[in-house]
Amino acid sequence: MNPMVVNAFPVGIVHVINSGNVESEGDLRMEPSVGLEFDSSDEARDFYGLYAMRVGFKIRTGQLYRSRRDGSVSSRRFVCSKEGFQLNSRTGCPAFIRVQRRDSGKWVIDQIQKDHNHELGLEGENNSPVLQQKPPVVPKSLVEVLRRPKVKLLGQIENGGSSPSGIINFKRQKRGGDGRQPLPEPYTGLEFNTANEAYEYYQSYAESVGFRVRIGQLFRSKNDGSVTSRRFVCSKEGFQHPSRVGCGAFMRIKKKDSGSWMVDRLNKDHNHDLGEQTVYVNKFSTASKKFIEEETNGMVSMDLGEMNTGKLIKRSRESKIGTDWYPVLLEYFQTRQAEDTGFFYSVEVDNGSCRSVFWADGRSRYSCSQFGDVVILDTSYRKSNYVVPFATFVGVNHHKQPVLLGSALIANESKECFTWLFQTWFKAMSCCRPKSIIADQDMAIQQAITEVFPGAHHQFSSWQIRAKERENLRSMPIEFRYEYEKCIYESQTTVEFNTTWNSLVNKYNLKGNAWLQQMYDKRESWVPLYLRGKFFAGIPIGETVESFFGTQVNGQTPLREFIPRYEQGLEQCREDERKEDFNSFNLQSFSQTKEAIEEQCRRLYTFTIFKIFQDELLQSYSYIGIKTYEEGTICRYLVRRSGNENDKHGVTFSAVNLSVNCSCQMFEFEGVLCRHVLKVFKLLNIRELPSQYILPRWLRNAEYRILCGAESRVSSQELKAFMIWSLRETACKYVECGTTSVEKYKLAYEIMREGGKRLY
Repeated sequence: MNPMVVNAFPVGIVHVINSGNVESEGDLRMEPSVGLEFDSSDEARDFYGLYAMRVGFKIRTGQLYRSRRDGSVSSRRFVCSKEGFQLNSRTGCPAFIRVQRRDSGKWVIDQIQKDHNHELGLEGENNSPVLQQKPPVVPKSLVEVLRRPKVKLLGQIENGGSSPSGIINFKRQKRGGDGRQPLPEPYTGLEFNTANEAYEYYQSYAESVGFRVRIGQLFRSKNDGSVTSRRFVCSKEGFQHPSRVGCGAFMRIKKKDSGSWMVDRLNKDHNHDLGEQTVYVNKFSTASKKFIEEETNGMVSMDLGEMNTGKLIKRSRESKIGTDWYPVLLEYFQTRQAEDTGFFYSVEVDNGSCRSVFWADGRSRYSCSQFGDVVILDTSYRKSNYVVPFATFVGVNHHKQPVLLGSALIANESKECFTWLFQTWFKAMSCCRPKSIIADQDMAIQQAITEVFPGAHHQFSSWQIRAKERENLRSMPIEFRYEYEKCIYESQTTVEFNTTWNSLVNKYNLKGNAWLQQMYDKRESWVPLYLRGKFFAGIPIGETVESFFGTQVNGQTPLREFIPRYEQGLEQCREDERKEDFNSFNLQSFSQTKEAIEEQCRRLYTFTIFKIFQDELLQSYSYIGIKTYEEGTICRYLVRRSGNENDKHGVTFSAVNLSVNCSCQMFEFEGVLCRHVLKVFKLLNIRELPSQYILPRWLRNAEYRILCGAESRVSSQELKAFMIWSLRETACKYVECGTTSVEKYKLAYEIMREGGKRLY
């Protein structure tokens, strides 16, 4: 029986013909990569299915994303079948590809993750078209391992003598090369006399293989506080530094009752290329070999890749902002300043050399006066090895679109660097203080936010949380992960969360897990239950925020293409905003009810926000409200869904100033009243929303928010900033439109002159 004929494949990737012969085996073994093009999303899925079948996993179709303009599919994700935790067979595997449709109609891979958190192998039928069965491609890292010299048995040490009890004595070992015996590869059960010997052994093994080592976590005894186990990790473990890629390779040793140390957990697979590393200048001194446990509270995580005169040298990437980027950016800044009087830029200088750079045009500064209450610091360049440390400040406008509030090149990731960045942004934005900030979890960022924006609520970036969960929970059983996610996402009260968390920690004996304790201490910055009461403009908790520039500008963008791509991406986003502004002012939404409260919001809100409100209003008809308490002007109601006793919330209402709050906290988080409050308003015959529950930032005329009662709720400094940027933006529109022809120039000039007479 002949194999299936596959007709829809990218040119030059693979063609299967009825004879069963495959044209170009090299093309068949092509691996997915960023930039690979396809004629359709189906072709991309088929290609990924072929790749999956070769490597040894199955795929599923993941999320799709639609265009804001016409609703057509703009990008798709294809994921490993073990992605997520909805079934017992799934392990939360992060492997996927995402394809995005370009203006040419082609579909291009713009995001990819090849690393799996489970073993690979031919697992049966794949969801992709069936082709001739080919042997799976051996991963590159495995090929390199197979090419290395064979490992001698542990007992064959030096002159063939065995060490007592099979324990390695590192001082007696000799490394391979130059006729010497090769170093044994690590394996579970390998024993050492001391923890220092284990570290020296793993350090030497890493040097011979082609990677560097850091000292990871340690665990102490509950009885006497002595160290019971240690982890040694690849230097590219985690994501705290731009050079790290979340490598999972590590060796953990555990102390036995006899006093020796044994390898009890091991992962030799790396998610990056291995190669020649820096040769150590000197041997480790006795002092440098000691583990600095007491001083670091068991959380040593230093880069020990280089030694110099016995001292540790922390390796950092050399910043080329001053030498390579600043000359190009300076020319761009000067050009923009000549065109835009509101353009701002600042350079951090240290000993005469350029370090970090920040810039924002007049439109970004004006947008911050409107939508600077919630700010996202996007440093997603850190997810991979980067060419340029490009970061952006992003807000959310009245159409729930991302708006650029500033851009930066970051010299390093120290507290001083981020403090300078936040202070510069604060100054450029006329001292606008955000209520909430979404940024990475790094201690340097946390300290800088606390210093510059005291009182602002810091929510940790979800991509970093997910990466840390994969790193620290990969060895836990499926049952734990299910209970863990249920605790995080389904707890309704702080008491319920704390009880469930403690029960989970006790059940799986995780009281000594330093990472879990750290995350529990910081729960107010990442657990949805604690974030719902803070205003985040409705940005979904736990979901990765898409980069403002998408794939147009990122950490890999070369210098020669940076400015054109930056300008193109910025203009595209602003064009989308202009279209939504036009639609909101010139088109009308359809009413679904005859209630005055709906008509009020239809006139005021933008399309996007009105749709959210309208959905809440329609949903309120499915709820029942029961008064449970009344004293003076205070009433409390229990609002529950008809036929569902579990879907219920408490609403408190005060007749003094028509104030109301709901236990779901939708208004506090998103700024739009929920279905539960609307049900109570209907019971009380309140036909219009009180003014305090109509946020000016969601109005059609949000750019004139100072005229909508904002004067009473902002400081005089903020009010002046609003007026400056509002008038400046309006004047810029007159200039832009008035210079298109002589006739329009005369008209614009006459309008401005007549208006000026009324001001003086």
